[in-house]
Amino acid sequence: MPAPVNEKLLLATDFVLHTRHNVFLTGKAGTGKTTFLHQIKGAAVKRLAVVAPTGVAAINAGGVTIHSLFQLPFGPLTPGATTREGRKFNRDKIRLLRTLDLLIIDEISMVRADVLDGIDEVLRRYRNPNVPFGGVQLLMIGDMQQLPPVIRDDDWALLRPYYDTGYFFGSRALREIPYVSIELTHIYRQADERFITLLNAIREKTISSAQLADLNQRYIADFRPADDAGYITLSTHNNTAQQINSTRLAELPGQEYSFEATTTGDFPASAYPTESELTLKVGAQVMFIKNDISREKLYYNGKIGRVLRIDEEDGVIYVEGQADGDTIIVTPAEWQNIRYTLDPATKEITAEVIGTFTQYPLRLAWAITIHKSQGLTFERAIIDASAAFAHGQVYVALSRCKTLDGLVLRTPIPSSSIKTEQTLEVFHEQVQQQTPTEQHLHEAKRLNQETLLDELFSFEHASTLLYRCRREVNTHGASFSDELAPALEALENELRPKARDIGRRFAQQLPHYFAQEPLPEANESLQERVRKAAAYFGPLLANDLLPALEQAPTDSDNKAVREALLDVMDELERELFVKLKCFERCAEGFDALGYLQARNHAELDFKPSRKRLEKAAEAGGSNRDDLYKALVRWRDEMAAEHNTTGYMVLPTKTIVELVKTRPNSTAELLAIKGFGKTKVKQIGPDIMRILDAYRSGTGTTRSGTKPAKADKEPTHETTIRLLLTGLSPQAIADKRGLSLSTIETHLTQAIKAGQVPVESLVAADTIDRIRAFVRANQGLKTSEIRAGLNNSVSFGEIRMVVAAGV
Repeated sequence: MPAPVNEKLLLATDFVLHTRHNVFLTGKAGTGKTTFLHQIKGAAVKRLAVVAPTGVAAINAGGVTIHSLFQLPFGPLTPGATTREGRKFNRDKIRLLRTLDLLIIDEISMVRADVLDGIDEVLRRYRNPNVPFGGVQLLMIGDMQQLPPVIRDDDWALLRPYYDTGYFFGSRALREIPYVSIELTHIYRQADERFITLLNAIREKTISSAQLADLNQRYIADFRPADDAGYITLSTHNNTAQQINSTRLAELPGQEYSFEATTTGDFPASAYPTESELTLKVGAQVMFIKNDISREKLYYNGKIGRVLRIDEEDGVIYVEGQADGDTIIVTPAEWQNIRYTLDPATKEITAEVIGTFTQYPLRLAWAITIHKSQGLTFERAIIDASAAFAHGQVYVALSRCKTLDGLVLRTPIPSSSIKTEQTLEVFHEQVQQQTPTEQHLHEAKRLNQETLLDELFSFEHASTLLYRCRREVNTHGASFSDELAPALEALENELRPKARDIGRRFAQQLPHYFAQEPLPEANESLQERVRKAAAYFGPLLANDLLPALEQAPTDSDNKAVREALLDVMDELERELFVKLKCFERCAEGFDALGYLQARNHAELDFKPSRKRLEKAAEAGGSNRDDLYKALVRWRDEMAAEHNTTGYMVLPTKTIVELVKTRPNSTAELLAIKGFGKTKVKQIGPDIMRILDAYRSGTGTTRSGTKPAKADKEPTHETTIRLLLTGLSPQAIADKRGLSLSTIETHLTQAIKAGQVPVESLVAADTIDRIRAFVRANQGLKTSEIRAGLNNSVSFGEIRMVVAAGV
């Protein structure tokens, strides 16, 4: 007979995987919260990380501690503490955080509000600073009626000015965002309705005096179970549990056996799942502290048994199960301490094992603390909770038991130990009001898809970054090439009308489609618009915007100023590159998970063009690499001889252009950015000698490096050949996969060399207007000429006319 469907679990799964809503998953003890966590991990659809407030909880959840992943300082975190602490993350950690879709926080009841705000500060720092948690979706799992966060009085004195409560829901960042609350209600651990009713009354602090009296009937004075009965004592304090275990072990006759754990790599003692030195005797009552991962599933975390025999030579401990009487052969088990990393091949977040702890999966089990029992299930237990000092301790202890008959009270439970916190009562009422319906889920899916589509068509951030680039150049104009400001202006004249403004027009059409009944993913008319948009924006980004940005001359003799500019240009290039990959993914239509995957992969694949600069010459193989190295070596030697910088001799960008175009004459050399008549006279012969030696494959450079053989056809000659076949400059650019500005540069060189008449490329009236203006206004820059002509001509047309002579 198939198991009944748990509608709440299905609802939670859909919210986590198919929306961007934050989710608080709660529920009574034994309702399957931990099982749900592992199911979400197994789905592996979104990039996720699992964190928990303690080392043991993190190991049990298959994650890492909050403090280790986010490098938070210990102690109270007042607002801005993580920034003041100034801890730097390495590049891999930053890349991981930037591509994180989902953060799962287990045992959220034990997470302090200030720690959650510390997570928020870190994620804002490395992601979106304007959105809580940097835009990462949160899945918070826990039961607020169980163990609370540990906050010392002196710590709370520091936090009180900023927080109304220390519980996670007091987080300032969390209050800025909506989240749905889903409470699991089906209890898998207990089946006894009388016991379930009692537990619910304790959990909700509604227990009556009659119910408390019913519960206290389980008090048995001086109860001493038989050695083989399998009772475990749950105590509020650790020293009490240790004393019980030590006493009972000493009472057993026979030899003591000690087993030392082995650790490898990084596995802190605070996260050990059991004692590093385990001392046992035959007859000792033990508890399994790990699930059996073998096919037989002979034991589980929390199963009680008794040691039958210890075979020290074979390294085997024989344990008899208390409930079923089966004999279990126990060998050492391994726990793993993991670190999240990015797999360079799959671009997925993976759990890298950084340390292991190997020990028999057992601990003495006549007694255990209530704190360590959270998440476990026992057939028989003795509850010693009269000294309960924290909210939730009584409920956690009692709810570990499967039946009321299997529970014995060491002392009667007074009503005072069932602690009530008004803050939690108010929060629980709010949780009840935040339970979503199927309609909420449908709208959440719609909102998620609509938000991603709005993001896809927005070029606002790119426009802002380009403005910052231009402002940086205007502020430090003297430090850069005269060509840089016009290049950025030309890029802006492409990006704003063709990308930002067209993107806005597409975005203005979206509400019409969003108002229609189907979700965006299922709306075929909208999907057709997306496909058409991808066909337009993809080539624009690939062939015009990105090449124009990459070719902007950024060389400067002021290293600090150049680095400041490049930081912004890198961000702009990243933004455009990610846009390109997202539009490529949408060429066949839009789906939310596919879009997210494309966006995250693009973030990981991106490398700034300045870091590819030295590799540009390698595009055609080792031959180009040799030429590039030869030119750099010659440049550096010249700079050393004349006590100047390499940039002043020959900028890197110019070297790359030389490698790409390989001019055959001084006239062609003049067409290369970075060369003027004076520079050609000074260093032209040396440059041509290196290029000639490279072409012949027989000569040597100034430094004795033997250049390699050239390619068959220089790139500018390919452009001229295609022009002569009747193709327009734009058609050539499309055919070669280059930007129009690059093709125009080739044609300008050809005009200057007398290979192509300017009249074949520029209209006669345009030539006359440019020549007349230039003659009347000598010494102006290209951008100034264009402004003087009311921007009615292009930069390419101006350069071609000037190259032909005025």
